[in-house]
Amino acid sequence: MPAQPDLGWAGCAAVERDPQRVSGAWVFTGTRIPVAALFENLEDGVSLTEFVELFPGVTAQQARSVLGHVAGSTGVALA
Repeated sequence: MPAQPDLGWAGCAAVERDPQRVSGAWVFTGTRIPVAALFENLEDGVSLTEFVELFPGVTAQQARSVLGHVAGSTGVALA
């Protein structure tokens, strides 16, 4: 998995990081699902609805919040 740029994830309530879990990767709050999994699945053509169905524990609101955070951090609109 390629390294992700620092997008100020600490300011996004939908994610958390714990050095003792998932090698310290940013994960969706309350899960062990890496944020990177969202972007990898979107790149593979998986819809947001399908992603939430594939990864129990991640809510649609969390996924939308992550996309909004990225859009705000980069100035790039994400679908």
